Amino acid sequence: MAATAPGNSNSSGRDKNGGADGKAAPPPPQPLRVPVADSHTHLDMQSGTVEDALAKAASVGVTTLIQVGCDVAGSHWAAETAARHDGIWATAALHPNEAPRIVLGDPDGWSRQGAREPGGDAALDAALDEIDALAALPHVKGVGETGLDYFRTGPDGIAAQERSFRRHIDIAKRHGKALVIHDREAHADVLRVLEEEGAPETVVFHCYSGDAEMAKVCAERGYLMSFAGNVTFKNAQPLRDALAVAPLDLLLVETDAPFLTPAPYRGRPNAPYLVPVTLRAMAEVKGLDEDALAAAVAANTARAFAY
Repeated sequence: MAATAPGNSNSSGRDKNGGADGKAAPPPPQPLRVPVADSHTHLDMQSGTVEDALAKAASVGVTTLIQVGCDVAGSHWAAETAARHDGIWATAALHPNEAPRIVLGDPDGWSRQGAREPGGDAALDAALDEIDALAALPHVKGVGETGLDYFRTGPDGIAAQERSFRRHIDIAKRHGKALVIHDREAHADVLRVLEEEGAPETVVFHCYSGDAEMAKVCAERGYLMSFAGNVTFKNAQPLRDALAVAPLDLLLVETDAPFLTPAPYRGRPNAPYLVPVTLRAMAEVKGLDEDALAAAVAANTARAFAY
């Protein structure tokens, strides 16, 4: 497997798209003729209200948002937000970088809750119990983002990440929910753990970051691949190569907003209304009509998250 594709990002402890804070939001793109979903977004990390985000997205044909949880508090917020708003569904999980912070503490001082003392395995189990309870809710349609991230977590944290990942796989299978994977510089181990545990019926590789060979493996196993704005980056040819070979019935589109704003707006804040920019770039890579790709990804997202 190739190394993580250039421009890949994470939902926890990551760089904010090259310093997007304080820069003007990109203009709305031309609306899509066929409505689609943003299969992975973080409204709790974006400016403005949820209502505004929904309205702006809907105005360009992005009519469904999947709000993704990254820790216990964020997962509760996602579930509550989905319960209050038509057009939003939730996922719940501990981001891979969250598990080592719970077990080992937070020596770098990063987290939305601030630095914390080590909690050990018991604290991780307690947090995962909360995720398990949230996954039972009808408006929580996925378990994620979970997986492995070797970019920010050192060797001391890998065991906690893998333990958490395995538990998330079990939660997804027991509740019949999609498993949303975060995979950064850990392709082989993510695939290995899925194979060892037995993957849930639906697996989504969020912000797909592998190469074309990995895309073929995912296709053989029926794993969905969700592409974000970094597929438009000049240095992301490996992502475009992967997209080119990925089957149409396994494709999703996402923003991962406020991160990974697509070109030509890289460095400015991302939001669900920019999905059409990425989708049109994907259609060009696939050699498909925009409407045909939109119809496919809309159907794929609805099937994956059972809404």
